[in-house]
Amino acid sequence: MRAGASIVTLGFVILASARASVASDIDFAHDIAPILAEKCYACHGPDDKTRKARLRLDRREDALDVLSPNDLGESELLARLKSDDPDERMPPASTKKEVTARELDLLKRWLRNGARYAEHWAFASPRRVSPPKTSNDEWCRGEIDRFVLARLDSSSIVPSAPADRRTLVRRVTLDLTGLPPTPEEVERFAEDDSADAYEKLVDRLLSTTAHAEHVASPWLDASRYADTDGYQNDRYRYQSAWRDWLILAIASAKPYDEFVTEQLAGDMLPNATLRQQVASGFGRNHRINSEAGSIPDEWHVEYVVDRVDTFGTVFLGLTVGCGRCHTHKYDPISHEEYYRLFAYFNNVPEWGVGPNNGNSPPFVTLPESWPLISDEEDRAIGVGPLEFQKPQNGGGVIRPKPGKPGTVMVMAELPEPRPTFRLERGQYRSPDKSKRLSPGVPTSLAGFSQTSPRDRLELARWLLEPGHPLTARGAVNRLWQRLFGTGLVKTSDNFGTRGETPSHPELLDWLSVELVENGWDLVALEKAIVLSETYRQSSKARPDLDQWDPENRLLARSPRRRLPAFALRDQALAVSGLLETAVGGPSTKPYMPPRIWRAISNNTYKQDSGDKLYRRSLYTYWRRTIPPPTMVNFNAALREVCSVRTEKTNTPLQALTVLNNVVFVETARFLAERMIRDGGETIGDRIHHGARLATGRAPESKRQKLLGQAHAIFLKHYREHPDDAKKLLAVGEKKRDPSLDPVELAAMTMVASTLLNLDETITQE
Repeated sequence: MRAGASIVTLGFVILASARASVASDIDFAHDIAPILAEKCYACHGPDDKTRKARLRLDRREDALDVLSPNDLGESELLARLKSDDPDERMPPASTKKEVTARELDLLKRWLRNGARYAEHWAFASPRRVSPPKTSNDEWCRGEIDRFVLARLDSSSIVPSAPADRRTLVRRVTLDLTGLPPTPEEVERFAEDDSADAYEKLVDRLLSTTAHAEHVASPWLDASRYADTDGYQNDRYRYQSAWRDWLILAIASAKPYDEFVTEQLAGDMLPNATLRQQVASGFGRNHRINSEAGSIPDEWHVEYVVDRVDTFGTVFLGLTVGCGRCHTHKYDPISHEEYYRLFAYFNNVPEWGVGPNNGNSPPFVTLPESWPLISDEEDRAIGVGPLEFQKPQNGGGVIRPKPGKPGTVMVMAELPEPRPTFRLERGQYRSPDKSKRLSPGVPTSLAGFSQTSPRDRLELARWLLEPGHPLTARGAVNRLWQRLFGTGLVKTSDNFGTRGETPSHPELLDWLSVELVENGWDLVALEKAIVLSETYRQSSKARPDLDQWDPENRLLARSPRRRLPAFALRDQALAVSGLLETAVGGPSTKPYMPPRIWRAISNNTYKQDSGDKLYRRSLYTYWRRTIPPPTMVNFNAALREVCSVRTEKTNTPLQALTVLNNVVFVETARFLAERMIRDGGETIGDRIHHGARLATGRAPESKRQKLLGQAHAIFLKHYREHPDDAKKLLAVGEKKRDPSLDPVELAAMTMVASTLLNLDETITQE
């Protein structure tokens, strides 16, 4: 039954349709809604202002006249889709969209069966379903495996064999901490044959601060955290205290419901503590314009829009931003409903134009002991300056008094709510003042709620109601994305009708309900996932999957993927012995290309020195207009706006970065020193030791031989050109070990660089 060629062309998205073509029924949400959303809703969807021919296809009652269920000969929809007349055919040629033969067949079957509609899967509350029966219960370690294996069974695919123990310990250590295991940790696990050896390893990794730092990294992207304001001036700001809170919250295993509430509305909690107020800095991480001549009212609107869009992406998994200018063309979010969401975030006592360097009010002044404050200090310190500054006569601007180092921007509420109106086309100058809008959530998401949340605190609590359709699903999906590279819903930033449907919808719902019922304990869920047999599979490619499931969405093997940007640099620092493990504090400025900031401004990048150069990558100073190129080359988010998913690319710049960037050359030199000092007396033993440090395993004999030959070539070159050796060993600030022969060290540095560039080093298997 496998339709090879079409599957290769269209990938996993077609799998469900291929199965449905031979099934007795059609699933609207999985098979039909994506077709209508992609091909029809732009002209015949929720947006009444762009709707053509007064025809709405996203609701059955509005579409019956053109559907003609059970009578294909009378269906105007089919007639338009099949028409040869360019004036009659739909979608119009101008859209450059066309309904394929397979999609047309699905639509025919759907119409023949009565054209039944169903609520979009993401807008229905998750349901706990019993794990299905499988072909091999012995393979399953728990419920997660039962869902995955049942999905494989339906496609007559068997899972892969388990990964070997050295591969598994490296995989799970990188996944949970963003750092590689030491050779000693690898061997200890490989030789431990006790039944609970793997679970003990997982528990140890989950309890480390490194785990908290690693989990914090993608949350920095989602929160659009940076050390500057953005826009043309891109002034300095001091927001690292919020990052401290984030790491400590994750390290303390703060339940996700508290984690969300404190970030959205920590300042509004009764008797809010300092930490809770700092947590609300999530809502102030957006860009702020400080350019002279800027119009405060305009930029105030932009800041609120940013908060609304970030709220939609992070907590709803929806592209609500379309509603700023018009009713959403694809999802049931009206223009007015967008501005009701806007009203929740419109009451911050801020001025639209920021100060010249420094934090813009409202901000909190921190004690010198931050973040290691006592509970008494935490409860005693209140919010700092909240003045709301007004324009001078003549249109000038009184700039806010900036907060200095030792402050952090937070959320706060005006004594009286700021009026909110719907803005025509999203323009700050075009409010529809005929109707003042109160805060409210979209009707399609209101659920079991009788009244709409009145403020940010109630909004946070609404998100966390047990039956909310999106909150738990979004959190679970991003957790799965972090561990497998792709979420159960691939479009983790869009659960709407234009997003992809879940690869394992029952598993997604089961995990979502489990998260809520276990007290919003994400760490427990993370543990359950990495303990599963699904996670422990080998990542080796399988020819039988190349055509049927080229993207590995069915999870018949573990994914094989390049390490994320932060982990690549951190791994190099760790295996070289240079990694500085201090936790928290201000951002640091490691090596950067010369004159890196000159293209934007006269500000000079003043590189740090000493141990600050070797801190984990999440502490790297992030200037929005010129983010760290080492990170960006490997697809790190730019942080101008919220991002929960980035596309992976392969470019020559990536290879050049790992070969030639100062930090990678310097780490290669110190890895070489470890190889010479600790690896043994022979070249072979030293290469063997370096390979174990870099990859977690000994090199195969062929690779060992090739690396030995490369070392001989490098050694010959540097003996003949000693000045080249001196230049190589001078790269980086930290001085080399003077007791080591410079020619030998240079040759081994090149071998170490080769090891750091190996596919199995930069790739997680």
